[in-house]
Amino acid sequence: MAKAKNKKTENQETTDIAEQGNKVEITDIGPCLKKISIEIPAEAVQSQLGSSIDTLLLEAELPGFRKGRAPRRLLEKKFGSTVKRESKNQLVAQAYSRAVEDNKLRVIGEPSSQMLDKIEIEEGKPLSFEIEVEVIPDFELPSLMGVSVRRPTMEVTDQMVTDEINRLGLHEGELQERDHAEKGDYLTGHAQMIDSDGKTHLDIQDAVIQIPPADKEGKGMILGIAVEDFGKQLGLPKAGETATIKTKGPEGHETEAVRGKDLTITFKVNRIDRILPASVEALTSKYGMQTEAELREAMKTRIDQKVRVDQATVMRQQVSKYLLDKVPMEMPERVTAMQSARNLSRRRMELIYRGLDPAQIEQHLADMRNTATGDAVRDLKIFFLMSKAAESLDIKVTEAEMNQQIAQMAWQRNMRPERLRQEIMRSDQGGTLFTQLREHKTMDAILGTAEITDMPAEEFNKWMAEENKAATK
Repeated sequence: MAKAKNKKTENQETTDIAEQGNKVEITDIGPCLKKISIEIPAEAVQSQLGSSIDTLLLEAELPGFRKGRAPRRLLEKKFGSTVKRESKNQLVAQAYSRAVEDNKLRVIGEPSSQMLDKIEIEEGKPLSFEIEVEVIPDFELPSLMGVSVRRPTMEVTDQMVTDEINRLGLHEGELQERDHAEKGDYLTGHAQMIDSDGKTHLDIQDAVIQIPPADKEGKGMILGIAVEDFGKQLGLPKAGETATIKTKGPEGHETEAVRGKDLTITFKVNRIDRILPASVEALTSKYGMQTEAELREAMKTRIDQKVRVDQATVMRQQVSKYLLDKVPMEMPERVTAMQSARNLSRRRMELIYRGLDPAQIEQHLADMRNTATGDAVRDLKIFFLMSKAAESLDIKVTEAEMNQQIAQMAWQRNMRPERLRQEIMRSDQGGTLFTQLREHKTMDAILGTAEITDMPAEEFNKWMAEENKAATK
């Protein structure tokens, strides 16, 4: 049986494991950051090299020799470096996976090592290497019973119904090509994003941007980046002209190489379009209704659904705040690019759930990229908290619930469920949807035992603004 020796001090945890001959030492080197030092014995190295050569002997085809008949020394001379590289990769992957499994490390992100590319495997010698990993922090959950939560109440008005019909009219409207651009028009063209070192990060044909409407006060978005003075820099270009936008890469951008960089974005206009809203009569006909009254009733039902979704969202946010306030948590010192991308993916799915149209979603994500790293860390904390709470409450997600969630989001976006499902899978967001649904079920389970106080939406918004203001002090 394998023997293990454990030593712990206040700042260091070390484990030596003689598991299949490997020696493993795990050391704390920072908040949620561990160094795994592994030594693979010479016997295991020799065995892997021999196995790789034996496999090559059976499969290799060299001129002048039948398959599987080439001399061993000739193969070692011709393919030796490749065999050693592949053997090293296999040994490292197996040893790392075993060390993580045996020590029950809950790793997040990808492991990193500054030495793996430099070391070489040698016959008759052990293979030693070090890997750094970020791990999920250890913490205890507070009581999940009786959390105090406020719920906003709202009545759907005729004006809200009219506004929803107007939004639907824009969504179902037709594009009309224009010679001269005005505020609110859409431009299609060739966009390039180049940093101060001359490196091109994005080069997109048929990119689409919107000249900021009057209510945006000049703020706009291009290639996923929000720009405060976008309207001023863009102007009102004609087809064939090129606009140049200067901005700085957001610290929360999912592409690490863009963060904090001075960026120059050029946009050559190929086409100018304006959306002509669909008429009420056209909308009534398109959705299979006989009268405007039927359309208004359908829009009222849609708004009622959005109100319930918004209620659930702000109540879940209060549950998140309760847990964040109650649970101190050390976090990894760096928020990696992958984690930032995951945060954006989770936020995208949440906005789809809330029924926002694609343009609104992209604007929200552009604003999110401009937020401080602290917001990304906060989202990561919530992810850890919800994962542990889900385990504590034994929350499961079924395929039927996934299908129901997709159907609900598709209804809010006027899409067929199957089309939305394909879009989610094509963008590799199936896991994000699962996580979102599990978090919602977890929070709803907590809300099921919460002490809920109803209050008018206007009063709730004032209270929420005061809470947010206090949190930023």
